[in-house]
Amino acid sequence: MNFITRCITIIAISSCATGALARDDVKEFSIADALATEQAKNILGDDIKFYFGAQSHGAVAKKIGEFGTNKKTNGVGKSDKQACEWAFLSAMKSLRERAQREGANAIVNIRSNYRNATTTSTDTFKCGAGNIMVGVALLGDVVQIK
Repeated sequence: MNFITRCITIIAISSCATGALARDDVKEFSIADALATEQAKNILGDDIKFYFGAQSHGAVAKKIGEFGTNKKTNGVGKSDKQACEWAFLSAMKSLRERAQREGANAIVNIRSNYRNATTTSTDTFKCGAGNIMVGVALLGDVVQIK
């Protein structure tokens, strides 16, 4: 086997090994824990109310629409929990900004939508965690509550 053939073989084998080591975990984290931080309070404010899954809320005066967001962040040097909470807050901020633009005062029925697989929970959100990146996708109904 000549030198070039050996190099190509080594590169091909290395590429396969790297793919086998890739991580793509779907994890669940506490909504309450993520929202309890001072950082969350500063980012999300209190002008828009958030209701997850089937949490009770006031009567809806007007449903403006269903909106989604998909936010990713670098997970290098962070625990999955830290990185996923950051991506969650980023997704929540995006929903909040949409509600503000639409003149709404709440987002109801917020649910995880990781890889277009919608799951509903009042307690946890889903986060995809890889070796380098993490991501959180959310859907919510932007509304005006009486």
